[in-house]
Amino acid sequence: MSARTLVSCFLRCYLVGAAFNTRGLQHVGLAYAMEPGLVRLYPDPAVRNTVFERYLKLYNTHFFWTPLLVGLFLSLEEKIAQGLAPAEMLDNVKTTTAFTLSAIGDTFFSASVMGLWGISAACLAANGRYGLLLTTAAVLFVTAQAFKAVTFRTGYREGFQVLRRLKRWDLVNLGRRIKMANAVLLALFWMLAHPRTESGTALADAALIGILAAWAATRPSVAREVALLALAGGWIFVRSMWPA
Repeated sequence: MSARTLVSCFLRCYLVGAAFNTRGLQHVGLAYAMEPGLVRLYPDPAVRNTVFERYLKLYNTHFFWTPLLVGLFLSLEEKIAQGLAPAEMLDNVKTTTAFTLSAIGDTFFSASVMGLWGISAACLAANGRYGLLLTTAAVLFVTAQAFKAVTFRTGYREGFQVLRRLKRWDLVNLGRRIKMANAVLLALFWMLAHPRTESGTALADAALIGILAAWAATRPSVAREVALLALAGGWIFVRSMWPA
């Protein structure tokens, strides 16, 4: 498959959610991203229309994983077009892999990494480091695009082997460690945003927030409502023991 075709497929991954709907979720966006590769692999329009049906079924995953999956699907389609693999294999892989990566993406990217960025940005803003904030935002933006490009290329080149690589990354446990760092940053943000005239109570509040946030981050079964009630109760207790 030519480099131009692969680049076209990769760039279309950014539009995977453009036609999001309640029937197939991201299925139209996936078919759109796959189109340049399928046109190349299946010149016969009648055959290609049949192939498109595989991508117009229910599909949904975290948007950070879309380039990797599109690269993986293109790799499988090459083997199917050459008669080296059955077409049914792609349906099984698409369903299982997409939803598994969706759960990992929600845990690692949305709940951990993006939370780390949000709290870090709040700390920098509270401390008046606006230049560093803009620089960090730019670096993280470029890093995110590089991650998508690298995973797309790896998914296309390695095929099924990329799933073993993802397993070695152990992103679920890494996400838990990031959540612990978020708890520390949350306490730091409270210290930075609190009035200087109440440094004593700010320190006590920050310690309480850090402890409760770390506890909630390491207990996935704890409901958000329970964590908020514990935080409110602890704050009232600290204020009663250490009035301003």
